[in-house]
Order: sequence, then structure tokens, then C-alpha cells
Amino acid sequence: MTVELTDLLAPLEPELEAMRSVLARELESDDPAVAAMLEHLSRFRGKQLRATLLLLMGRASGNEHPELPEVAAIVEMIHLATLVHDDVLDGAEVRRQLPSVNLEWDNQNAVLLGDWLYARAFSLSTRLSSPLASQVLAEVTSRICVGEIRQAQGRYAFEATVERYEEVATAKTGVLYGAAAELGVRFGRSEADVLGAEMRALGEELGLAFQIADDLLDLEGEESVVGKSVGTDVDDGKVTLPVLLAWRSADLTTREGIEAAYRAPGVPDRRAALFAACDLGPGLTQARARADELIASARGRLSLLPDTDSRQALESVLEFTLERRN
Repeated sequence: MTVELTDLLAPLEPELEAMRSVLARELESDDPAVAAMLEHLSRFRGKQLRATLLLLMGRASGNEHPELPEVAAIVEMIHLATLVHDDVLDGAEVRRQLPSVNLEWDNQNAVLLGDWLYARAFSLSTRLSSPLASQVLAEVTSRICVGEIRQAQGRYAFEATVERYEEVATAKTGVLYGAAAELGVRFGRSEADVLGAEMRALGEELGLAFQIADDLLDLEGEESVVGKSVGTDVDDGKVTLPVLLAWRSADLTTREGIEAAYRAPGVPDRRAALFAACDLGPGLTQARARADELIASARGRLSLLPDTDSRQALESVLEFTLERRN
């Protein structure tokens, strides 16, 4: 699927290259200390799915606004800021198979770099011809922070509902995908509000499925393949969807074993202890099934767009989310 996705995105390369040029320009600083951190951060560039989603939505909906690459770069800067802050919150040491910013420097520097990225992103948004990007992304950033706060305050919440998990995961991850999809359709076009709302919903479903896939990788993945620290959710007390579903179906003794894997002092490898305490298989299977449902719903929303190569590429982006290994 990755090769096929790359092939389908080839016609989008001019817009993606324009976005990367904006990103490179904005991620510069005259201060040597900040510049060193930004040089390290530049090596974290991943698949840039949020920018890709935004630009593909523009093409698929007929939006040819010349500032879309800049809007896409803003979305990517916000995403980078969340990655830097997430690694601090998770105590992660590896990102894209490189030392995380918080490990290479320290938590204080990493938090400040994330703040710098947010400020830089919003500075660029104020220079665009339409205020829509600033309005949408300010709301999104607020929702991301609320999601992180709710997650932090909900550590070890084994009795949480699936609905609460999805609300928090959507706020943490889904809303930025939703904003990217909406802005690709609506930026500079006042007549596209209804379609933009539908594509925002599609993006949030995609983002929630992406977060579930991330939860699965944290439990099942190998650091050398995933490219970042794994097992951090258990270490940090985060009860992700697979664990929540396994706990809900377990007997009292097994529940106590799951909770001990999370809470007991002196456990050297909490992820291994979790697998030893219970059969996570059913929870993993149910979580994958939920991700499948979300992608199926998102795929249905794509029918609102004309049947073009861009829409086919969007369908491949949806499938890639389900099949990702890193």
C-alpha cells in the first residue's frame, strides 16, 4: 500500500514541494540554540499525512487557492509542536529512530521549542489572505490541549467508557486531521461550508482510526520498526482502547493483574507484564474492528467528492491508516 500511495501522490508533488519549502523557511532561527534544536527536529519529517490530506482535499474539491501549501505547512508545524510536547508527556526517548528532543536536550527545552513552533505557525497564519486558517487552528489547538489534559487526569481509568476514550483520542489526534480536511475544502471559498463540515467529520474519523492504530503499535510494535519509543502508554498509565476492552471483558483476578502491570512498583517492563497478566488478543481484535468501522464511514463521505484521481488517492490514504506499521 505504501508504494501504491506514493504512486498516487506523485501528481501532488509540486504542491507538497511548495509546502516543504514554506516549512523549511519557517523552521529557521537566528538564535544558535534554537537553530540547533530545529536542525534536529527537521530530521523527524515523516509522511506528512495531514498536509497531504489538506492538499488532496483541495484538489478533489476543486479548490485551487494558491495559499493552500502555506496552510498545509501551518498544519504540519502544529503537528510537530504536538509531537515535541507528547514526547515530554510520555517520557519518550526515540522519535523517527532518533533521540527525542527532550532526551537530546531536556524537558524544559522541549516544551519551549513546542511553544515556539505554535507561535511560528500562528504568526504565518496571520499573514494569509483569509482568517479562516487562524480561526480553525486556534480552536483545534485548544481542543488538543483539552484532550491532553483529560488524558493526563484520566490515568489508570480502567472503568472509563469507550465513548470517553474516543472523545479524548479525537481531541488529541482527530481534530487536526479534521481541520486539515476542512481547510483543504473551505480555505478561500465561502460557498463550501457544508462540504467542509463533512470533510472535517471524515478527517476526525481518520484521525481517530490513526490514534487506535498508534495504540496498537505501542503494544505490539518493535521500536526498530515503529521508529519511536513503544510501551510508553502503559508506563504512563494510559488505558488505551485495546487495554480498556480487554479489562472490561476480564474476570476480577485478571483485572487485578492488568492493573498491577500498570501500577505495581518496580516493574522493569510494564508492557511485557501486561501481556503476561492477560490475553490481550480480543481487545486488540476489537480495537482493529473499530478502526475498520471508522475508515468505512470516512470512505462513505468521500462519495460527496467527484470521482477523480485525487479522490482515489484519498481512499488510499484511508487504507494506509489501517495498514500502517510505523
